[in-house]
Amino acid sequence: MAEAVSPPSPCLIVGLGNPGDKYAGTRHNIGFEVVDRLSKTWAVSLKEERRFQGEYGMGLGPTRQKVYLLKPLTFMNRSGQSIRAVLDWLKLEPSQVLVVYDDMDLPVGRLRLRLSGSAGGHNGMKSAIAHLGTQAFPRLRIGIDAGQRVGDGDKAVIAHVLGNFSKRERSTMDAVIDTALRVLEKALADGVEKSMSLYNSIDLRDDLSGD
Repeated sequence: MAEAVSPPSPCLIVGLGNPGDKYAGTRHNIGFEVVDRLSKTWAVSLKEERRFQGEYGMGLGPTRQKVYLLKPLTFMNRSGQSIRAVLDWLKLEPSQVLVVYDDMDLPVGRLRLRLSGSAGGHNGMKSAIAHLGTQAFPRLRIGIDAGQRVGDGDKAVIAHVLGNFSKRERSTMDAVIDTALRVLEKALADGVEKSMSLYNSIDLRDDLSGD
């Protein structure tokens, strides 16, 4: 029996969010924040590339392998256009992309790395799946909690994801971003599955005790 072939480690890391100062620091933009941290830590400069409809950079990752970073500037619902443009330019497979985004189904303080899956109601991921033509690409989901959802359903969700973290939540999210950096470095160095086994059980919610 032939041995199972492990999927290639990702080399394009995409953070989802909305462009502009209006959205900076909101729950929906946590993907942007993670890519900004990677850019700073790995010294990979990001600059706007019109052909990719996003901020893009390339450099060397933690084990000196070539990595690419992307922040789509298409607004969330059209993120897949930007991802597809970079994929086609670099001639990468969807399995070599890792998308970082916010997830209301996880509490603040939790993150979850997966090899594939549905969009889970996230419009940016719906666009990514549509343009990549598959759900089979890794993603890092970062918990932003579901909020109280008081009032009209969709409007309440929009208000929550486009809102800012509380001061206590922000402290926890800073720790989450630090952890996300380690998760992604491990995924690039040793593969997504190894990183999943090490980090998916981490719970940083203790930082919210006493809220």
